[in-house]
Amino acid sequence: MSLPAVILVGGQGTRLRPLTDRTRKDMLPLVDRPLLAFTFEHLARHGVERAIVSCGYLPDQIEARFGDRHDGLALEYAVEDEPLGTGGAIGFAGRGLESSFFALNGDSLREADLSALVRFHRETGAKASILLTPVADPSRYGLVRTAADGRVETFLEKPRPEDIDTDLINAGLYVLEPEVLDLVPEGRAVSIEREVFPRLAAERSVYGIALPGYWLDVGTPESYLQAHRDVLERSFETAVGEALGSDFTLVDPTAEVHDGARLVPPVYVGPGAVVERGARVGSLAVVGEGSRLEEGAIVENAVVGARTAVGARCALTGSIVGDDAVLGAGCEVRSLAVVGPGARLGAANELDHGLRIGAGQVIPDEALRFS
Repeated sequence: MSLPAVILVGGQGTRLRPLTDRTRKDMLPLVDRPLLAFTFEHLARHGVERAIVSCGYLPDQIEARFGDRHDGLALEYAVEDEPLGTGGAIGFAGRGLESSFFALNGDSLREADLSALVRFHRETGAKASILLTPVADPSRYGLVRTAADGRVETFLEKPRPEDIDTDLINAGLYVLEPEVLDLVPEGRAVSIEREVFPRLAAERSVYGIALPGYWLDVGTPESYLQAHRDVLERSFETAVGEALGSDFTLVDPTAEVHDGARLVPPVYVGPGAVVERGARVGSLAVVGEGSRLEEGAIVENAVVGARTAVGARCALTGSIVGDDAVLGAGCEVRSLAVVGPGARLGAANELDHGLRIGAGQVIPDEALRFS
């Protein structure tokens, strides 16, 4: 099976700010590589050989990092002059395709049997087939109601509690026939979920199937941390997970970890990183490339970006620190707090309750406290 794929990467990641102030959401690091790399690798594992990346915001970041090939997947780029919505972006990138193709969101994580999805698509004779996934709170995403044979009957956005009769939602991955693009007007923003799929449902030509696997919408600091945990715990198949090995520990050969430091798996320490005496990393912790943890620092269930300095006796738990940041000695960063890229946090500051420090912001010593 070698259907081409159209990958949508148009979102600006506003819910992840300040991490996305300088970096595209799909290019944020996830353990040791950009989030988008996991989508490329999933497609390649299932035999996809060609992908067209439909993008608008900061497109150069993707092409500069991946070029025209990644993990055996040939990459092309379709750059929008203005946002076209999900349907418009698929039409913009996919109008030259002459056979069935995948279309998917590039800023989610997933692991599903794409061959099984294609078989289902062909057996039903659908014009569009939607990968469905169960979630604990479908009210956040909207419901997809299907008949016994998988034919989609209705879509229900933002349902009230009394309307919830299924936990299946649209997982953002489709198999489409080229004629679906005839329903996408050119030159304006079009939503495939709200404009195209309801028309196909009315003509009984869109189907949905839930397959075993993994899915996560990486759109908030909480889910971004969850993505790191799931990769480190090998909750789904990834190249990073394989590299972690049976001890769930991956330390780059160029990293320096003092004999008096402690690593608690699952844990990742990137190239050129330094972990000084008495520091503890883990469990469920990532230390990015070129970062330094000074004596006695603790990083637990947390992410430290690249080239970041974490001062002596700092404690980072359940939190995220972006690239090129500096944390003075004795800082505490916890409970989904986020320190933006390039920020400077003076000594003995305390961040809690999801507080976010903007990119490049400078905070004096002892300026922030929670009691």
